[in-house]
Amino acid sequence: MNLPIPLSPLQAWQQALEQGFVSDQAQHRAVLALEALHQTLHADATNSSPTGVYLWGPVGRGKTWLMDSFHSSLHVPSRRQHFHHFMQWVHRRLFQLTGTADPLTVIARELATEVRVLCFDELFISDIGDASILSRLFLTMFAEGMIVVATSNQPPEQLYEDGHNRERLLPAIAAIEKHMQVLDVDGGQDHRLHPGQQHPRYWVRDAKALAAVFDQLCDGGAVSSEPVQLNHQQLRPIQHCDSAIWFSFAELCGQPLAAGDFIALCDRYSMILLSEVPDLSSAQREVKIARGTEDAAEQVAAGDRVLAPLSKQDDSVRRLIALVDECYDRRVPLYIEAAVPLTDLYTEGALTFPFRRTLSRLQEMQLERF
Repeated sequence: MNLPIPLSPLQAWQQALEQGFVSDQAQHRAVLALEALHQTLHADATNSSPTGVYLWGPVGRGKTWLMDSFHSSLHVPSRRQHFHHFMQWVHRRLFQLTGTADPLTVIARELATEVRVLCFDELFISDIGDASILSRLFLTMFAEGMIVVATSNQPPEQLYEDGHNRERLLPAIAAIEKHMQVLDVDGGQDHRLHPGQQHPRYWVRDAKALAAVFDQLCDGGAVSSEPVQLNHQQLRPIQHCDSAIWFSFAELCGQPLAAGDFIALCDRYSMILLSEVPDLSSAQREVKIARGTEDAAEQVAAGDRVLAPLSKQDDSVRRLIALVDECYDRRVPLYIEAAVPLTDLYTEGALTFPFRRTLSRLQEMQLERF
């Protein structure tokens, strides 16, 4: 049986235009850059050292779609991962390599023997640990000849902006700008908001609608309200069946869960329901000073730093962002019942910038094509 030959990035984009995809010049430039990289890689897959591509811009500009089209067109060894999944893998390997000299170099060389191209979706750095790791890792990956294609909401020079000890990331930023073609993909329009057949997955103060959806999704299968074990934590869903699970917001986003827990949740269930989501907007707290444990009441200039102002519910908002990212990346439908309309869900707080992506993704989930 002959399998169909994958379309090149330019061919896939042209096909999408014929099917009603809306074009813009910034996206066209990105397609041409990905097409050139695709052609170079396949002209001489072993000896060429082409430049990678870094696509950045606001939400909804088609960055992920462009990268996925590029990745699916490849005939060379490659890996496509959401960036936070990749970093979790790196942390696991670092733990496994405890006691090994220069473990980041070992990891980079392992990757280079396995794949020619790494594709990262949503490159975003908010942690000093990740910032420190990335510098050494990226420098070694590029030195080993790996090609990186990435999407981000920020240009390289704004990554981890104002972050503590940001200078540790500067070598990685310089390496990105040297080894990747940086392209702004802001064509001025959010492609996720273009007309499409609606498939409502968000209701305002309508728990009955969510209950009816849950019954439909379970399709007469056995339903339970027993607790479920998720990694090392026991959670109490409202109900669950083989394919779907229904949580209150307080139970799923009010608990100390991490991205790995949401990965496990999407591994286990193909549909997730979330009810009683409150209005997440609230006034910001005062800015605090982080001090070392031995600083007593005195400020130590070398060690103190200003923290970003936080709203009272920001921990829950962070978990919602992580949940939506995982559901979106895995194509797991997320059904939500909330106290306010979607556009009013989070309008004030320290996380308004990352929540823009979350809002756009939730809006796209309201379309049949998701």
